[in-house]
Amino acid sequence: MRFMGILARAGRARRIIFLQAAMVMGLMALVSLSADAAPVALPRINLGVDASGRPQDVAVSLQILFLLTILSLAPSILIMTTSFTRIIVVLGFVRNALATQQLPPNQVLVGLALFLTFFVMAPTWQEVNVAALQPYLAGKIDQTQAFERAVKPVRSFMLKQTREKDLELFVQLAKLPRPHNADEVPIHVVIPAFIISELKSAFQIGFMIFIPFIVIDMIVASTLMSMGMLMLPPVMISLPFKILLFVMVDGWYLVVRSLVLSFH
Repeated sequence: MRFMGILARAGRARRIIFLQAAMVMGLMALVSLSADAAPVALPRINLGVDASGRPQDVAVSLQILFLLTILSLAPSILIMTTSFTRIIVVLGFVRNALATQQLPPNQVLVGLALFLTFFVMAPTWQEVNVAALQPYLAGKIDQTQAFERAVKPVRSFMLKQTREKDLELFVQLAKLPRPHNADEVPIHVVIPAFIISELKSAFQIGFMIFIPFIVIDMIVASTLMSMGMLMLPPVMISLPFKILLFVMVDGWYLVVRSLVLSFH
């Protein structure tokens, strides 16, 4: 039996030696094949700023830089030249008047303000699309003409919402002669006048929204004081009454309706 075990171990040792020899021969074959084969080409990435001998290259680079700048400023342009400013400020007043902390969340308020902005600005943007964008895409006008045509509807919308006093302020600050019509007012004068007019309108609407909720706070605070419950926060008691009043009068309907009608 011991002899048979020695023979079995000797057989396993021979098989292991045979496998190792086969592996070595396979590796040597792969090395010889790789030496005869062509080397694998790896891509090279080269980033740098080189001198250009053609003006066209500089023009294309400036156009790309200008496009990236416009894309980065697109949110600000959307906020400052549309109805978004008034809408988001009024919705913020509604939440503060209700004293519901972070309800509705900021994402909900911003989303609602954006969709209301799209609704209010739809006629203006449709006019821009018909007068400027589609002719430019069809190749009938160049970029300068498309920009001039696109500015006119937006300028008209902003001037309708801008108070004459605010517009006069920036005309005086810019030291410009008194314009005879809307076309003579530069766009860089119209935009800041439009923004401060929108803020004033938004604060006026917000003040009207605050009045009924302030009355509820005063009534609740007076009632708690007369009952001697000085340690109980009045806000905790008035909050359900504010929400109840807001729901009973269909507050979101009234707020949105007032906002949209304020632009007509």
